[in-house]
Amino acid sequence: MSRKDNTLKFTPVDEEGNEGQPKYIPVETVDNLYAFGSLDGNSSLYNFLGKEQISVHFFDYYEHYTGSFMPKDYLLAGRMLIAQADAYAKPKKRLSIAQKLVEGAAFNMLKNLRYYNNRDKDTSAIIERIEALMLSIYSATDVESLMGIEGNIRMSYYNAFTVIINDFEMGNRTKQPPSNEVNCMVSFVNSMCYTLCLDMIYHTQLNPTISFLHQPGERRYSLALDIAEIFKPLLADRLIFSLLNKKQIQPCDFDTRLNSCLLKESGRKTVAKAWDEKLSETIKHRSLGRSVSYKHLVKLECYKISKHILGMEDYKPFKAWW
Repeated sequence: MSRKDNTLKFTPVDEEGNEGQPKYIPVETVDNLYAFGSLDGNSSLYNFLGKEQISVHFFDYYEHYTGSFMPKDYLLAGRMLIAQADAYAKPKKRLSIAQKLVEGAAFNMLKNLRYYNNRDKDTSAIIERIEALMLSIYSATDVESLMGIEGNIRMSYYNAFTVIINDFEMGNRTKQPPSNEVNCMVSFVNSMCYTLCLDMIYHTQLNPTISFLHQPGERRYSLALDIAEIFKPLLADRLIFSLLNKKQIQPCDFDTRLNSCLLKESGRKTVAKAWDEKLSETIKHRSLGRSVSYKHLVKLECYKISKHILGMEDYKPFKAWW
């Protein structure tokens, strides 16, 4: 990958080092780059990407997210950083935000389950199980016990995947590496959702390393994990159900060698294209009174958390109404 005037130049290289026909992409049409294979570039290229506010997200052989090149922070503010750190450091403040994140995530999971329950997919028992677990969200006394509740909700939710998806079975949730096609799709699209949330955080004054539900740790943007919990059911899971049930992704799109299951290049292209189209879709926003894209919904969620942290407005997690 290199710069050519005001375009990005991609030159494919085969195993013998022979260059193929280059492709040119105008930089104005690019928001993010996702690197799922080997990528060569120099500092001049990354200086160019930084000036154009283009992020590059890297994934390893097993399609796990490994890190990002992010342009320099241009919106960080000392007031927000202090307030965000204070909200994390005070247990009651942190727990309150974390509970709302889990509530929003569980609500959106139920929205998916009820949708399919009304379409001859019996998810009623799982719905009842999650509803019962949700009753204990606001009785949790610390984030650790809340994480246990969230884990039980998500485990119950994943049990419905085999009911919802027609020709594939999920079984137990496995990640490193995924053991079958459904687990592979979940890991792959969840990574896309995570990087989307990271990008939207970057366009606000929030610091992506200070989180409330997930424990902040070294070398990870844990706030993106928090926000992704709300949007995975709406963006990642709905996309997975659609691609598999409409047979846009089929068994031939997976490589099941080496006791793992990974998407082939054909499958990655199909999923990436569908993901990009999904983010561009718009809905009529109830509060704003205008149509906004799914991508913009994530940014709005970041703004709501920002206002809550600064004491301007109580945070209410996004809940799908359609």
